[in-house]
Amino acid sequence: MATNPNKALKRAWDFSKDFLYLNLGMAVYMAGWTVFLLPYHIPTGGWVGVCSILYYATGFPMSLAVLIGNGILLSFALWQLGWKFTLKTGYAVASMVFFLEIGQRLMTGDDGQFIQILGPNESTMACVLGALINGVGVGLCFLSGGVTGGWDIVAAIVNKYKPISFGRVLLYLDLLVIGSSYFIFKVKYPDDAWHMVVFGYVTLFVYTYAADMIINSAKQDVQLIIMTQKGELMSRVIREHTGHTMTQLNGEGCYSHAPINVMLLMVHRHEQISVLRLIEDVDPAAFVSSSRVEGVYGLGFNRIK
Repeated sequence: MATNPNKALKRAWDFSKDFLYLNLGMAVYMAGWTVFLLPYHIPTGGWVGVCSILYYATGFPMSLAVLIGNGILLSFALWQLGWKFTLKTGYAVASMVFFLEIGQRLMTGDDGQFIQILGPNESTMACVLGALINGVGVGLCFLSGGVTGGWDIVAAIVNKYKPISFGRVLLYLDLLVIGSSYFIFKVKYPDDAWHMVVFGYVTLFVYTYAADMIINSAKQDVQLIIMTQKGELMSRVIREHTGHTMTQLNGEGCYSHAPINVMLLMVHRHEQISVLRLIEDVDPAAFVSSSRVEGVYGLGFNRIK
């Protein structure tokens, strides 16, 4: 059977876009770590957070710890979750290690210590900036349909067998890791142990919020409900100018009992103003309800991943 060239081209474009988002997300994520969090000894959750705690306590190379830990977890992923999940996650891990190694080299001074670009005693600002950048990176990675490895693999396996949500597993693991890091920091940094743990929790919640904002804002579209006497003309004009089709329901006014067309329309957020102007041009008497929706899937919108 012949392949539709337009469909093949769209798949190639989707793959390229996902590839770009994944690599950009990992680069941004590692920038948050190497520019702000590592130089100021700030931990957070995730397997990268575990590796950072190990690095603070022993000096063990962080990129090597990330690689070894994820290699073990990926072997379980291949066994439990299949080769497709493992292959995509494995690439994300390789990209993460690559950008982590580059970032560490760029941010290491001649004395072998991390460069604190904000100056000394600026842990609060470093915590906030690092967490925000981490969240943006994770959000971009998730938009590609990818995961960052580490706890994501553990959460996916647990979710496969137990009725526990993916996000809840990640939250429990992150809270456990940051809380238990106190006992490690107490040995090497006795005066700053609680300070580092508190910053770890702040980082966790800030970057989670930032990631949610990136992911949800990318999914937000607009649903318009249009009540008009000119449904056929309205549908034709909007289709010609935007390419979007509409669903028409036949309604009746409860007071006047006059027949009316109820039009349902989904558009991208940036198209809302131009569509409202088209509605005004076609039927100034139209009654319009506009509301934001998250996750519109189908032709012309998002692809289910």
